[in-house]
Amino acid sequence: MRKPLRRYREADAVTFDFAPMVDIVLLLVIFFMLTSNFNARDNALPLDLPRASSAVRDSAAVPTVSVDRSGQIFLEGRKVALTELEAALKPLATRSGGVVALRADERGNYGTVVGVIDAIKRAGGERLALGTRSQ
Repeated sequence: MRKPLRRYREADAVTFDFAPMVDIVLLLVIFFMLTSNFNARDNALPLDLPRASSAVRDSAAVPTVSVDRSGQIFLEGRKVALTELEAALKPLATRSGGVVALRADERGNYGTVVGVIDAIKRAGGERLALGTRSQ
């Protein structure tokens, strides 16, 4: 014997719970916000870095000194004078264990880059990581 077909009633209406979807959307927003900030430091200054076949990604804990084509010096994206670089870099170099990253434009002023290297050494920079592009 067949069962009789049930009729559709208002009480049997299908509902959709939005709470799990809101949780997932918020998790995705947080994920994309966190991952988008990791690459912001690499593209902060428009430098034409020299090419190297053995380029390695640098760590976020290493302070970065940049020298652009016109010879302006930047510490962590903030413009500093060469005379102020040593004092501003000293606590950062101590915190990173003496490792400092140097990103210099390949067509920049060589004398300025040498002056920056001297200031990094005086500030406690024991190891220098040079910024390059991969070939």
